Amino acid sequence: MLDKENPLPVNDSVWQTLPKVLLHEHLDGGLRPATLLELCQRKRISLPLDTAQQTPEAVAHWLQGNAQSGSLERYVAAFAPTVAAMCDAPSCERVAFEAAEDAAADGCVLAEFRMAPLLLQPHGLAPEAAVEALVAGLQRSGLACGLIVCAMRTDSVQEVERAARLAVRYAGQGVVGFDLAGAEWGFPATAHSRAIDIAREAGLGITLHAGEADSGERVLEAIALGATRIGHGVQIALGEHAAQHMAQVADMSQPVHFEVCPTSNTHTGVCQSLADHPLPAMWAAGLELSIHTDNRLVSGVSHSQELQRVHQAMGWSVERVLASMQAAAKASFLPSAQRMQALEQILSYGMDAID
Repeated sequence: MLDKENPLPVNDSVWQTLPKVLLHEHLDGGLRPATLLELCQRKRISLPLDTAQQTPEAVAHWLQGNAQSGSLERYVAAFAPTVAAMCDAPSCERVAFEAAEDAAADGCVLAEFRMAPLLLQPHGLAPEAAVEALVAGLQRSGLACGLIVCAMRTDSVQEVERAARLAVRYAGQGVVGFDLAGAEWGFPATAHSRAIDIAREAGLGITLHAGEADSGERVLEAIALGATRIGHGVQIALGEHAAQHMAQVADMSQPVHFEVCPTSNTHTGVCQSLADHPLPAMWAAGLELSIHTDNRLVSGVSHSQELQRVHQAMGWSVERVLASMQAAAKASFLPSAQRMQALEQILSYGMDAID
């Protein structure tokens, strides 16, 4: 595939060497297949596979086949075995550590990982213990990274506020942000405005899943609630009011950054293929955005592969990808020194590497 802004062919290996900033990756959606299988076997978690099929490759194939259904609700349901597998502190620490190590090996220079700790409580792990283990795993890695605490928007107001207070308790100790995730349709973020305020007033970054399965109006709602970053947000480029909504966001005095996950969007039914994805329309409208994996295991894609697919399907150049990574570094919730170091690594990347 030729780079539309640079006529030279782009070598496949370039995508791995590009310095990347990962802002949107769910820990419970990104386990190594071998780790998931080992934890399930150790905990006697049943998987609908014959004994002869109990291989990391078969587990990944089964999980991805169920998740990639064209429905956000079915996609989210695929997390049941991964959450159950992580239901003790050592497993949480291991998953977080491996995620950070894998991101670094894939060329990542700065990363934020997210998880909803309250999901582990029904399996016997206290949310506080979960956060401490996840942070310990991330900090054991040499990668500059932090944890975003998610709340599930389908939970009660009280539970979401409890998740926000949990995030605040560990602010400055590895937790850098707060998020609302989960099934979107019928569960507006406004119901959890108090929880968002609790996190924002404590100085945590606010990124909200919005406009993934519901309409573009949900993006405007999330921004009004204090979000400076939007998880997905792709519906803002769809529908009869798309141009108006995108212009409204692009003209805001304070920039709003979109964490776009194209492969995941095809799996949840936003579009049929990457060629149909609204990312080009979002970029053309002047929205600030970057590209991410969402769930490496569940969507079966690495960060390098995600970038390469966007290049192949949409003609994004290496220069454009690097520009989006610069924007991601600036939008990160990590401390300024780490953001600036990542930005310097991106700026110093040698463009002759694409020859």
